[in-house]
Amino acid sequence: MVTRAERNATNPDLGVLAARLLFAAQRELFAKLVAQGFDDIHPRHGVVLAYLDPGGVRATELARLSGQAKQVIGGIVDELEALGYVVRQPDPVDRRAKLVCPTERGLAQMRAADRIMASMQDRHARRVGREAYAEFKRVFMDVTEHQRRKLSVE
Repeated sequence: MVTRAERNATNPDLGVLAARLLFAAQRELFAKLVAQGFDDIHPRHGVVLAYLDPGGVRATELARLSGQAKQVIGGIVDELEALGYVVRQPDPVDRRAKLVCPTERGLAQMRAADRIMASMQDRHARRVGREAYAEFKRVFMDVTEHQRRKLSVE
């Protein structure tokens, strides 16, 4: 009988593969961010930082995009605000709502993270071939979105 550990070593399921990719990408991203002076943020902050827009975004939208609960997003926004990466500002479209907006430090971190992620993607595209990598991303995005829709329907 094949053990779960053996199966995950040779034929991992979708969750195991996605987690391996996420954790490996986060390790590289955050190690490189630390080297560039952003040593006060951690992978848990990624659920906000990955979806932050230079013009600001509502916390409810961050929750929707990341798939996290609004309470989780609120706590992480509080942490990032205390660290000086974001500020909450009134939404000009609806003054009752708040936008989470990056500060200058937040914008600098976003630019650094974008460069690091682009470099990672370019490395993989060169390694497996640009067409194969583009197809991998297309299929991975399709599977991801299908899984997210399935979850929201049930």
